[in-house]
Order: sequence, then C-alpha cells, then structure tokens
Amino acid sequence: MELITNLNDITMPFNNAVVTIGNFDGVHKGHQAILHQVIELAESIDGTSVAITFEPHPLKVLSDSGAPPLITMYEQKIELLGQTGIDVLVSTPFTQSFAAITAHSFIEDILINKIGMKAIIIGKDYKFGKNRQGNVDFLRQYTGTHGIEVIVANWIPVSHQLTDRISSTRVREIVMEGRVEEAWHLLGRFYQIRGEVVTGRKRGGPMLGFPTANIKLIDELCPKMGVYAVTVEWEKTKYKGVANIGYAPTFDDHLFTVEVHLFDFNEDIYGETIRVNFIKRIRDEKRFADINELSEQISRDIENAKTILADL
Repeated sequence: MELITNLNDITMPFNNAVVTIGNFDGVHKGHQAILHQVIELAESIDGTSVAITFEPHPLKVLSDSGAPPLITMYEQKIELLGQTGIDVLVSTPFTQSFAAITAHSFIEDILINKIGMKAIIIGKDYKFGKNRQGNVDFLRQYTGTHGIEVIVANWIPVSHQLTDRISSTRVREIVMEGRVEEAWHLLGRFYQIRGEVVTGRKRGGPMLGFPTANIKLIDELCPKMGVYAVTVEWEKTKYKGVANIGYAPTFDDHLFTVEVHLFDFNEDIYGETIRVNFIKRIRDEKRFADINELSEQISRDIENAKTILADL
C-alpha cells in the first residue's frame, strides 16, 4: 500500500481511481466490505483502489465536545487499512481550512483533478464538504456529467437476526461494556490496545506471586473494568495471559491501572510497547479481605483464562 499524507505529494492523477472516503475508526467489517468492493471494482477496470481518510478525526477539530474515544489509534488504523489490500491510502491532515472546502471544490479539485476518480463507493449516510453540504445526491448530480459512477454500499448487519448495522458507535459501546468477545464479530479480530510497559507498584510479583506488566495506554478506548483472558503480542511472538483493568480496590490507593500477567514468561520488557488482545471478560473487579484471598482469586482467574485460551 502506498501511504500519502499530503495531497500536494500527488503530482498526477491515479489511473482509473476507484475511491472511498471515511474516518474508518476501527476498520470494522462494514469498512472492510466497502474497501474490498473498491478493490474488486478497481481490478475490473485495470484501475487504482484509493481510500481517503483524515487525521485527526474531524470531530476533534469541529466539535466543541470533542470526538468519542477512538477504537483504533492512527498507527493501528494505517496498519489495518494496509492489510485490506488497498492500493493507495491518502491520509489527509484535517484542519479548519480543510473543513472550509466546499463540497463542489472537494469533488472537482481533489477527487477528480487531483485523485483522478472514475468511481466512488460510499455509505448512504456519507456527507462531506463545508457544513456537510455534500451527500450522495449531490455527488450523483455533479459527477453525472463527468461519467463518474457513484455506488452506495449496503450496510453490513450485526447478525442475521438483527437489523442494526455494524458501526464504529456499536463497536465502541460493546467494548466499553466489556463484551469483548462480541466485538470480534464486528471487527473480524479481537479488540486490541497498545501501550508501553512501565514500572508499577511492585506488588504483582513480590506481594502476590504473579508478576505483571503495567501498561501506559496509548489507546483512548479501554474496555470496562474487570479481569480478562488476553493474548499479548511482543517481538512478533504471541503470549497468553490474564489482564486486570481498574483501581485494585483491595489496596485502596485509587490508581487506575492496566496490568497483564503473562503465562510462562520471564523477559524484561520495561520500556517495550506490547499489544494486548482481549478475548473474554472473566469477572468484575472486586475488593478482597486481604492479599491471600486476592492471590487465591488470581490463581482461579489464571486457570479460567487458560481454559478460555486453550484453542488459541
């Protein structure tokens, strides 16, 4: 995949560009379906598949209340979009001046003249341009005289039994409720957070007998507090473990932490960035009478997690 982070770096239009546009937060199955449709159409006309996204999320610039927590931070989003097989990703800096571009100018100057768009595939609710004045009907009216095809992609339902569509909002709600195993069905992968391993409170190994990696989160979206069965990716190797998200109420120090105990692991990973995949929530976080009772519960959590992770 070719990554372009400045429109000025595009010196000539792409050949028969088939375009889609979106924030692609989460790169969920709905996004993936549109991207694959773009790729297939581009291949059929010997063209170039092009995805256009924005950094930062437009709501971070335009909304007084800010944007919702991102499902995927920028680095992960770029990785996931690259994995779809798209030819070109244009990641446009989203600024107040970019937001002021009219829908007419966006189509004419950027999509047609700069990108070389011959077809565009978008969702039915897509809007663009200054004050969101552009929509599907606007696109069709404007591009009809240019011989450009406008295709409205079908929404992907959450399941065969539900009419609700897969959306970033739905994924966000499920993760925040701790229903991480359901997130897999919407994302096509386990929900993942990333972070740097930092020095913790020196309690996991010395006090409880279970050494933990304390994570300084990079991600904005964190699953509901509690204990989870997880897998951890580090140095191109995957490990199994159990994670605790919350305030460790037994110790009553009111510090929010994300801690991961890895099975059969004895490496020094301080300062390293690890990736934690959430497989299933095991239980709520709770206060225990003493350290011995907490240690016994952790042992049960580990056994439970090993059972959950046995086939992974």
